[in-house]
Amino acid sequence: MKNLIFLALVLLTSLHVGAQKKQSNEVITIQTTAECEQCKDRIESKLNYTKGIKYAQVDLETKKVKVKFNQQLIKKEEILQLLSKLGYDADELKADPVAYEALPACCKINGMHQH
Repeated sequence: MKNLIFLALVLLTSLHVGAQKKQSNEVITIQTTAECEQCKDRIESKLNYTKGIKYAQVDLETKKVKVKFNQQLIKKEEILQLLSKLGYDADELKADPVAYEALPACCKINGMHQH
C-alpha cells in the first residue's frame, strides 16, 4: 500500500513539473535581414546553442526566425540582442554596425542580388 501511495505521489509530481515546463516555453517569430545559407547557418548555430533556447529556425524566403525558448532562462529582448550582435536586424532592433560590417558581402542587405 505504501508503494502504491508513493508511486501515485511521484506520478502527480512529475505531471505537475511537466505542466510547469510547458507553461514557461514561448514561440516567437522575429523579422531579420538574413540573406543566404551562411546567414541561416550563422543564426541557427548561435541561437540553437544558447542556453534557454529550445530551437531556432530561419526561413530565408520570409527572412524570419522562429524561436522556441524557455522564458525562465532567456528573455525575448536577449534573443533580439543576440541577433543584432551577429550583424542582423531583429524586428525593430537594428544590427550592431560593427558586426554588420564584419559579415561577408553575401550576408549584407541585398548582398545576394549584387552577384
